[in-house]
Amino acid sequence: MRPGEAEEDEPLFRPYAVTGGRSEPRYHLAMETLVSSVTLMSDDYTLLSPEQESIIVLCRSVRSVAEISALLRVPLGVARVLIADLADEGLVRLHMPQLDQGQPDANLLERVLSGLRRL
Repeated sequence: MRPGEAEEDEPLFRPYAVTGGRSEPRYHLAMETLVSSVTLMSDDYTLLSPEQESIIVLCRSVRSVAEISALLRVPLGVARVLIADLADEGLVRLHMPQLDQGQPDANLLERVLSGLRRL
């Protein structure tokens, strides 16, 4: 490969550029946290970044943070920051797992496993 040529899988930008250099979300988001889009009266996404708009479209079906990261092909930390920002704006709803005595819900684990198999 010659200097200046980019590989096909290599992004043309640094992933953390879309988060303004932030690597941590405002609050903890587990990778199994489920995310769904909030129904809006209008689909005016002109003030959103392309990544944020993609998250909203993807989350019309409930998705985990890990799925969103994989589907957008961005690092998990970047996906967490973007999702937390959208949640702060009220554009997505977060469904945090309820842990019972430190043990994850078996139903949640089945849904995550099912989602991973579909990838």
